[in-house]
Amino acid sequence: MTTDTNTDLELAARLRLAVTRLARRLRQQTADGLTPSQTSALSSVERHGPLTPSKLAEIEQIQRPTAARVLGALIDAQLVTREPDPTDRRIARVTVTRNGAAVLKRGRSRKNAYLSRRLQRLDREQLDLLERAAELIERLIEDDEEPRR
Repeated sequence: MTTDTNTDLELAARLRLAVTRLARRLRQQTADGLTPSQTSALSSVERHGPLTPSKLAEIEQIQRPTAARVLGALIDAQLVTREPDPTDRRIARVTVTRNGAAVLKRGRSRKNAYLSRRLQRLDREQLDLLERAAELIERLIEDDEEPRR
């Protein structure tokens, strides 16, 4: 291995750990009693819905029975509704309710406020550096935006 490869691997490990820890801290800012899986599924239904449970499983990269369990909890909490497809009544589709949209909005606001409070501790130069880093991270994950098949 070259020194550059070692440096790249070390950077990859540090970045992975930092992103993982930040994601964990942000998940902790979600209230409303939702699990991370439920929050992710609710967000996917909002972004891509109305969805069939199978399509949600594909988007979330989980098994169909897992998607059904998560959706069951969201339906019980009245965060999504399940309705028959208007063109094929054998198919059910889920849609975010007003309450579900409000839960997502509150969660996003809490997470943004948490990060904003943390960012206030930094100086302008550090904020500029983080802005550039955010652009680079976005570029790194661009190819991963579509679910794997």
